[in-house]
Amino acid sequence: MPRFMLNGAAVQVGDHHPHLLAALRDELGVTSPKDGCAPAGQCGCCVVLVDGKPQVSCVMTLDRVEGHRVTTLEGLDADDRHRLANAFGAAGALQCGFCTPGIVMRTAALLRDKGAALTRDAAARRLGGHLCRCTGYVKILDAIERLAAGDDAPSTLPQGIGTRGVKYESDRLALGDRPYIDDMTLPGMLHAALRLTDHARADVVRIDTTRALAEPGVEAVFTAADVHGELRVGLIHTDWPVFIPEGGRTSYLGDVLAIVVASDRQTARRASALVDVEYDVKRPVTDPLAAMHDSDDAVWGLHGNVLSRSAYTRGDDVDDALAASAHVVHDVFQTQRVEHAFLEPESTLAAPQPDGTLMVWSGGQGIWDDRNQIAAVLGIPADQVVVELVSNGGAFGGKEDMSNQAQTTLAAWLLDRPVKCTLTRTQSLLMHAKRHPIRIEAWAGCGEDGRLTALRARMVGDSGPYASVGMKVLERAAGHASGPYVVPAIDVEAVAVRTNNPVCGAFRGFGANQAQFAMEGLMDRLAELVGISSWDIRERNVVAPGVVWGPGQIMDDGCRGARACLEAVKPAYDDAVAAGHAVGLGLSLKNSGLGNGFEEIAKAVVRFDDDGVEVRHCWTEMGQGVHTVALQVAVEELGVDPATVRVVVDTTRELGAGQTTGSRGTLMGAGAVADACRRADEDGRQPGVDYVGEYRVDWTNSLDEGVEHPVIHSAFGYAAQLVVIDRRTGALTKVVAAHDVGFAVNPTLCEGQIEGAVHMGLGYALSEDFPADDEGRPTNMTLRRLGILRPRDVPPIETILVESPQPDSPYGIKGVGEIGLVPTAGAVAAALHDLDGQWRASLPMRRSA
Repeated sequence: MPRFMLNGAAVQVGDHHPHLLAALRDELGVTSPKDGCAPAGQCGCCVVLVDGKPQVSCVMTLDRVEGHRVTTLEGLDADDRHRLANAFGAAGALQCGFCTPGIVMRTAALLRDKGAALTRDAAARRLGGHLCRCTGYVKILDAIERLAAGDDAPSTLPQGIGTRGVKYESDRLALGDRPYIDDMTLPGMLHAALRLTDHARADVVRIDTTRALAEPGVEAVFTAADVHGELRVGLIHTDWPVFIPEGGRTSYLGDVLAIVVASDRQTARRASALVDVEYDVKRPVTDPLAAMHDSDDAVWGLHGNVLSRSAYTRGDDVDDALAASAHVVHDVFQTQRVEHAFLEPESTLAAPQPDGTLMVWSGGQGIWDDRNQIAAVLGIPADQVVVELVSNGGAFGGKEDMSNQAQTTLAAWLLDRPVKCTLTRTQSLLMHAKRHPIRIEAWAGCGEDGRLTALRARMVGDSGPYASVGMKVLERAAGHASGPYVVPAIDVEAVAVRTNNPVCGAFRGFGANQAQFAMEGLMDRLAELVGISSWDIRERNVVAPGVVWGPGQIMDDGCRGARACLEAVKPAYDDAVAAGHAVGLGLSLKNSGLGNGFEEIAKAVVRFDDDGVEVRHCWTEMGQGVHTVALQVAVEELGVDPATVRVVVDTTRELGAGQTTGSRGTLMGAGAVADACRRADEDGRQPGVDYVGEYRVDWTNSLDEGVEHPVIHSAFGYAAQLVVIDRRTGALTKVVAAHDVGFAVNPTLCEGQIEGAVHMGLGYALSEDFPADDEGRPTNMTLRRLGILRPRDVPPIETILVESPQPDSPYGIKGVGEIGLVPTAGAVAAALHDLDGQWRASLPMRRSA
């Protein structure tokens, strides 16, 4: 029985744990070290101190800590804990917070060893073992610099809208004290593990659970035969099976065959491998272009491989317009599949309640959708399921679709016991939807003066087998095909195709970044032919109030932000050109809200109790700061102390607005909370009363309505980015990002969103990829192989907040969560062309940053 000192006390643990992290979390209940990838040791979330030195605990076997001193964040001196949490909060150095405890632990060791001599560059190098998918590392290094300088200025909660201040729950997140689902336990709780398919496309002949059930500690194994409700779920089409039954056919390597429930996590995972499956393996459909015409259906039970087709034409005949153009360019652009790589693997906890309801703790991006789909699978009324949001450890769109919620709740319901299921990193990589790879063949023309004349684009996106929101991603790509530019004649078609490759769905940018990588490339090619600068061609074509954009929408005053962003980067652009650097410029737009004719209704509740003000809203907190926005709006409208505001999201009130997606949480959430506050004031703020507020967007049009000037989206955000490369070294030395956010509710949080998105955009441009082979099997199956940029690889990012208010939007707000990476790849491609004269049309460009 291994013995060691933990935070100053002697402990003894069982020798069955595969590594120190498991012993800390599963037996000793120490949960500040997080499990992001165990046992790979590639994310840094689980760093602890062993004899004072930072160690990755998920690769450290227990024999290596026998007799040694282990220190976690729980064991640091109270003053040190406060100082570290204060600095990280004040700098805005955390968003979802899942990676933060590991980074804070290493920071504590660095400060102890280096003190005031610790430099920003040295810290960046020493953080090489840590991934942060949210912040872009900028504000993390700001916090470390602040600590090294001895700056102990206290962090403060934000006040009303427009003020800086720490994120809601900042201290608890920084120290690992605020639990994620996998940190939670309940009396009598069992653990579950999924058995996934071995083949992307195969008939399931037989599922034999005998060996798994015989494993000591196994309580039950459930399959499709145990589902008494609906077998398929889905956000738009109910085509995604929660289990593949005997007699069914698998459609990708994330398909689930069984769930094994056991007394502990390791037993459940070990036994899941003992579920024996007999297959009749079929040829996978993996080429999306060929799949469009393939006689074999990629997906079991569905006919045809074309998921959706979005198309529109506007203006003059495009063939005629191109023929009459002074300059025409044509290219085929190819973007890649990308993994979200949120640091927290998906986890669900479900527990039957004495009153006959089922309580579910979910980190999904739409807990009302989770509730409805869970109830459908169980075959029970929706009001018998209560789902509580547990703010998740990152999502970026990848937690819109259910992962293990249905299987976990089924096990809990049938066993009448609490059950928790957390995916391994490998399972997470296989299961959830990715960013669409899209092939875009495009033609664009302009006159001698560089003014655009016409655009034609043909897009084919590989959506994988199940719908998810793939048709909406390609619809969004089609709508954004022309970027923030005026194009008199336009002809666009975008097709989403079903294959047996990984499912693709929502991911930050949602089709806009793929489409505008192509459009920005066309703009730069035309600028070279005309003989003008990349800045000039954008300035001559940028949208303005009253012009007709894209599918026919007449732009309102909110679009002034596009030109404002372009002008904001002009000084830095001129300076970089004058200094002889290679430069690239990107200008883009991204909708806020779902639009396309969808009726969007967000609700919120404000309630006054003895201990303060409770604010309930309908959005998932996943690092972007929507809880903080809700708090700041309540403080603004009610004039209350921010310390008295608590934020809650669960399905006990019917507030659901669908998924937290489309850069709409801040805009719509602020509107609904503000309305609830006004209703409370009108009624004298009575204690114990639910004051329900609402904000709705019900004036947009679908592409299919045939309206001459449809309002496709109610609001857009805009961004211009400048990328600078050193001609001598080829190193990317600076990014200047000017972003129109309409109104910055919390400037610190806005900056953090932009910096994190730029980091993600640079990875998208240069190095990130999630390819699959001819069998539909992903080939980059560890975090390290995904190509995510580490701290030392990220250039300085200068953020410029532009506030061009959106008419008829609460406080003038526009979304900021997605637009941050939309112009990045195009700007990088242009800078590389300026460096070596080569046009690039495929991502990633695989150049070291």
